[in-house]
Amino acid sequence: MNTSSLPDRMQIIEINQPGGPEQLVLSQRPVPRPAPGYLLVRVAAAGVNRTDVMQRQGHYPPPPGASDIPGLEIAGEVVAVGADVSRFVNGDRVCALIAGGGYAEYCVVHETNALPVPGALSWNEAAAIPETFFTVWTNVFQRGRLTAGKTLLVHGGTSGIGTVAVMLGKAFGSRVFATAGSAAKCQAVMTLGADAAINYREQDFVAEVKRLTDGRGADVIVDLIAGDYVARNYEAAALDGRIVQIGVQQGAAKALNLMPMLAKRLTHTGSTLRPRSVEEKAVIAAELQQQVWPLLADGNVRPLIDKVFTLGDAAEAHRLMESSGHIGKIVLVMPAFAG
Repeated sequence: MNTSSLPDRMQIIEINQPGGPEQLVLSQRPVPRPAPGYLLVRVAAAGVNRTDVMQRQGHYPPPPGASDIPGLEIAGEVVAVGADVSRFVNGDRVCALIAGGGYAEYCVVHETNALPVPGALSWNEAAAIPETFFTVWTNVFQRGRLTAGKTLLVHGGTSGIGTVAVMLGKAFGSRVFATAGSAAKCQAVMTLGADAAINYREQDFVAEVKRLTDGRGADVIVDLIAGDYVARNYEAAALDGRIVQIGVQQGAAKALNLMPMLAKRLTHTGSTLRPRSVEEKAVIAAELQQQVWPLLADGNVRPLIDKVFTLGDAAEAHRLMESSGHIGKIVLVMPAFAG
């Protein structure tokens, strides 16, 4: 490992104290060095996720050993490798899932949690891939066991996760419904390939799913909402359906009657991605590279980006995330790569 040509300091975003977007401040820290098995990546762009917002608010601290710098996904160039690295060399273009540290000009990542940038995707597009694609793959396909011919209901269809779930569900031969909160957002999920869009402000998604499936219901439901959606998901699910909980934006389940779960033999599961071990994430990465990367490389699936901010405008990126006004991903570009 030769790091003599690397700078000593880098720009980063740190959380001054728990609170609003104004607590994200531009600062400097030493450039990290890669431990055995790790890569040092010169970051071109980093994805912004709701998990980052929760961390900034003080609700989701980084797991033990992870950087306190926010940011769970990056794209950039390998500039140094630790001992025992075999998958990548200096100069490789990679995107990677990390447990923290993405809002920075340099970041370390275990080589098994990094993947080559697929095809001719831009840095910004590549940075929009890891968190959402890892999340959708592990929840929709591994835990939800979605297969061709089955029906998928995606709540929050225009979120970063929602857009990927719609695209991958269709790419693998499923019938896909998505909920969204406006006519424009419903049109956006239809453009992504959804078979039906349900405006949850104007329509009862349970009734719509039943109507669209001739009373059968959805085989797999992906939910970031919780609250009163939990009981309604049980009503909307098909016999032997799977509900995968990946968020609780509306808090605890409300007025929950478990009889539909028993009668329909439902499976209600859930997961978080960030605290998983490097080894667990490596398994997901390997499956993605085999099953999904070819779709990204040939352009059949492409990450949808709503807006790109510079690193110093991270607070504005968080304000957009909290407004839920975006359709697709929000990305931070590093100063050296800003157009």
